[in-house]
Amino acid sequence: MKDFKNKVAAITGASSGIGRALAVDLAKRGCNLALASNSNVAGLAETVAMATDLGVKVTSQKVDVANRKQMQSWASKVMREHGQVNLIVNNAGVAHAGTVLGSDYADYEWVMGINYWGVVHGTKEFLPHLIASGDGHVVNLSSVFGLFAQPAMSAYNSSKFAVRGFTESLRQELDLARNGVSATCVHPGGIKTNIAINGRISASVSDVTGSSGANSRDSFEMLLRTTPETAAKAIVAGIRRDARRVLIGIDARAGDGMQRLLPSRYQDLVTGAMRLIRR
Repeated sequence: MKDFKNKVAAITGASSGIGRALAVDLAKRGCNLALASNSNVAGLAETVAMATDLGVKVTSQKVDVANRKQMQSWASKVMREHGQVNLIVNNAGVAHAGTVLGSDYADYEWVMGINYWGVVHGTKEFLPHLIASGDGHVVNLSSVFGLFAQPAMSAYNSSKFAVRGFTESLRQELDLARNGVSATCVHPGGIKTNIAINGRISASVSDVTGSSGANSRDSFEMLLRTTPETAAKAIVAGIRRDARRVLIGIDARAGDGMQRLLPSRYQDLVTGAMRLIRR
């Protein structure tokens, strides 16, 4: 996809952050929008108003991306309302911090349901429509933590590594099929969104960081340096150049470089840094 004018983009997690910034950016380029969110309906309405003011057609739906039936229903509704879909951005995501021993099964199920299964549902439900359009693209949001792991983030790391593997496999299939559709995996570093505020933190995180959950949340928020608008521009540029992956932020590029240079020994650097923090 080189041009977005009169195309249709479906975006999950569109009530704030990267989802909202991407909706506004695409609307400025003349792209019609189908927006979805589950936890922040008021925020979704604000995004709809912002994009509508830019003169494009915008529809919205409250959707739980972890629920396959809801995603199936939404994809069908988007086709009825817009007649086509050219772009699906599987952006909805949540975070959880806690040790493996201290995290409940429910924590893993919650994170994987939204971060991983939401991506699978969005891709599978919209992909036939993208192929039918003849000019389509799948964008799946992984993370810098889909490139390397850190302690007390096993649920989040697992989900983002899974998104990376799923999307890279999908991209290869699309390359072989030559059906007019491609795919990009996005690895943002620290983006100034509500993910830290809305994330779940287990008391067990103190076993790793040496600080309380509240302090850990504050420390995490301090790492969120890149604006959603910058992230949106990088994603759009990645789609236009048909990038296999997009790294957003200096921290993402640094993390990628560290993992490339030290594919297994980087873990020693991470644990060493955590020991210093705990002192």
